[in-house]
Amino acid sequence: MRTPDLDQLDLAILSCLQTDARTIAEVIGSKVGLSAAAVQRRIKRLREAGVIEKEIAVLSPAALGLDMTFVVMVEMERESMAVLDGFRAQVLADDCVQQCYYVTGTADFVLVVTCPDMAAFENFARRMFFDNPNVRHFTTSVAMDRVKVGLTLPLS
Repeated sequence: MRTPDLDQLDLAILSCLQTDARTIAEVIGSKVGLSAAAVQRRIKRLREAGVIEKEIAVLSPAALGLDMTFVVMVEMERESMAVLDGFRAQVLADDCVQQCYYVTGTADFVLVVTCPDMAAFENFARRMFFDNPNVRHFTTSVAMDRVKVGLTLPLS
């Protein structure tokens, strides 16, 4: 995808939206110096260009009983495209996996996993790692505290 040319007004609009996607065009317009209609046209263009991928609700894991977060480093048995694609598909299909990165270094993937408790994580580990003959090794760290969690991007 080609990156669209973004001016300072686009960046200011994006900054408002990534803080609160429910901010109405009139409020954004007053902050950036545009009419509501101009803001709406720019937002439409940013969506169509793929700059704005989704507008979602951020849920509280604790409020939903998902009290534990795990960071898992996964090393695959071999790095063939079929093995990597198979693991990607498995990760995409599992709701416990919040984030997945294909990385360089000793691990092949880094996962951020959310579960209600240790027993649920053990079940996750069995189906994701122990039952997968292509997983050579995995190392898990348990998050002690959610110091910073977010998807806001630096726009300056």
